[in-house]
Amino acid sequence: MALAELGLFSQAIILFAALVLFTSFIMLGQARTLPLIFTFAWQGLLLAVVTVLVAYVSKHPDLYVSAALTIVLKVVLIPWLLYRLSVQLNMQYDAELIRHPSLLLLGGAGLVIFSYYVALPIVRLSGLATRNTIAVSIAVELIGMLLMCVRRNAVAQVIGFMSMENGLFFSAVVSTYGMPLIVELGVAFDVLVAAILFGVFFIHLRDSFDSLDVVRLNRLSEADEPMPLQEAAGARPPGEHS
Repeated sequence: MALAELGLFSQAIILFAALVLFTSFIMLGQARTLPLIFTFAWQGLLLAVVTVLVAYVSKHPDLYVSAALTIVLKVVLIPWLLYRLSVQLNMQYDAELIRHPSLLLLGGAGLVIFSYYVALPIVRLSGLATRNTIAVSIAVELIGMLLMCVRRNAVAQVIGFMSMENGLFFSAVVSTYGMPLIVELGVAFDVLVAAILFGVFFIHLRDSFDSLDVVRLNRLSEADEPMPLQEAAGARPPGEHS
């Protein structure tokens, strides 16, 4: 269906869906921690706006509750927790070295093309007013996964995980007009608990390695572990014989 043939609210849904996808590209190429957190908050706000528009078009009032939960959790609470954590760890102005950022953005563009190719049969068969944004929801999920795979900073990887969850929620909204409210409440609680647990993990990781670079975890080996007590008691200095 041509864009001009759609209603005003359907065109607005497509516009804000495109802005949600644009924020995914900004997070993919953003090296600094603080702008990355703020971009994630903007993505949550745009996602809430899309949810309100879908609720109006589809006449599903329970989606208004979903939009309110999105604003409370993903626009206010989780970004605030990440911001406080970055200030506590004194990393709010840290910048991660991104190798080959142009290739990274081209990879994201390739995922968008792949998403439209995958969603093409769904768009043709679907009768929903939001069928034009199904490909965008898939692309947001894949770009969030790419962000998790290519970034070395733990905060960036957690934001990539949260962005994937945004894509899943967006997919549920545009493809089925939302999940049952009890399911969304459970998912929202799980996301909040995950954010708190990630914060505890960040603090322990920074205290142990003085860095949130997850590559340092891969350098751990058994040689770095302390010697067991029994072996230490039986060890003798070189040259000493029984």
